[in-house]
Amino acid sequence: MKKLEKLYEQTFGCSPEKTVRLAGAGSSREYFRMEGPGKSVIGTYGKEIRENRAFVYLSNLFSGKGLPVPGVISVSDDYSVYIQDDIGNDSLYGIISSARYDCDASLRLLESVIDTLADFHSRDYVTIDRSMLYPRAEMDRRSVTWDLNYFKYDFLKLTGVAFDEEILEECLEYLAETICGCQDRTLILRDFQSRNIMIHQGRPYVIDFQGARFGSGLYDVASFLWQTRLGLPEDMRWRLAERYLEAMSLRGMPLDEGWRKSLEIMVMFRMLQVLGTYGFRGLYEHKSEFVTAISKTLENLSNLISEPDDPRLEYLGGLVREILGMERFAPCHRQSGKLLVKVYSFSYRKGIPEDLSGNGGGFVFDCRAIHNPGRYDRYKPLTGRDPEVIEFLENDGEISVFLESCYALVDKAVEKYIRRGFTDLSVSFGCTGGRHRSVYSAEHLAHHLA
Repeated sequence: MKKLEKLYEQTFGCSPEKTVRLAGAGSSREYFRMEGPGKSVIGTYGKEIRENRAFVYLSNLFSGKGLPVPGVISVSDDYSVYIQDDIGNDSLYGIISSARYDCDASLRLLESVIDTLADFHSRDYVTIDRSMLYPRAEMDRRSVTWDLNYFKYDFLKLTGVAFDEEILEECLEYLAETICGCQDRTLILRDFQSRNIMIHQGRPYVIDFQGARFGSGLYDVASFLWQTRLGLPEDMRWRLAERYLEAMSLRGMPLDEGWRKSLEIMVMFRMLQVLGTYGFRGLYEHKSEFVTAISKTLENLSNLISEPDDPRLEYLGGLVREILGMERFAPCHRQSGKLLVKVYSFSYRKGIPEDLSGNGGGFVFDCRAIHNPGRYDRYKPLTGRDPEVIEFLENDGEISVFLESCYALVDKAVEKYIRRGFTDLSVSFGCTGGRHRSVYSAEHLAHHLA
């Protein structure tokens, strides 16, 4: 922040009156809005200097071609911070997610974004300095393989599903070969999705393009239209894809007849790449907002891979369907407004269960202060569902007093959650081994709520 405020002062001859940190996204970059007598600007700090240089270079390149990006006003000597035009807070995601998709205004806005994308893709980039592109100048075999490995190591292996690495590699190599063979080569923006598009004075502006490289423009189309969180209806996706086809043709860059199949492959590739991100951020770093999107992405990918025309992807499709069948990733089709309470028992040695609803939180009750049946050999092979263990715990009496307190807390929460229309609540009981006291407590709370 201090470096940005110093750059502001050097640029405008005065200090900013107010500096506010903005919410970050999936990257390590930090963003600030600085307001003062000079003007309101957005300041960015990034640890990766090559990435910062790429962004500044591309921003100047795009601005010079009349393309809608926020202009870079000034950059520090070491390229660790830079200042851009402030184009407001209205992201496309924020506007569209609060409106109906069949609304004419929303459709016109989406069409204008597709036309803007065609403007970027149809410009002449012959004189571009490829050494400035980060981290690769092209979406080549190495670049594609990086992303597919991201799916395999940061998502697939974290799910715990068993797979044949040799057969999977054949599927992924076929995908990589097909992607690299696409003919429509242009400069792609790489992360063209609704959170990276701002609407300023009625016009779409692109704010994230530091990973731009040469590749198939259909990759950006797939990234935008099949973005899980935006959730566009399938028929609208293809209508807008055809709009892109027409827009490129009008700009003198028609796509070949196989564009639809190429787009399906790009959608598949993008979803695998996104699952790698969601897996790392959600399953490894335990960030619930990423976990939430996994099931829907898997569902979309399963529908796409289940198309019967390519046996070389059959094994990958089977893996996706197997993961979807796992409880933690199963799509939830409950009627809205219904409250689902999930009750868990667990061992503290293995950790507290994840709340996969996307809400995070919930109750966690520690049963370890209660007399433990697991200390006695005759109870060790049993669980809190067995009559002998139930009798032991109830004769002692401690667990009944403990559960009455738990019921009082959970009952109040359930009543309020129902009144407020919440859909998910988790309650977890933990003990040393996760077999006796916690199982008894979970069973009895579930019966109590029912």
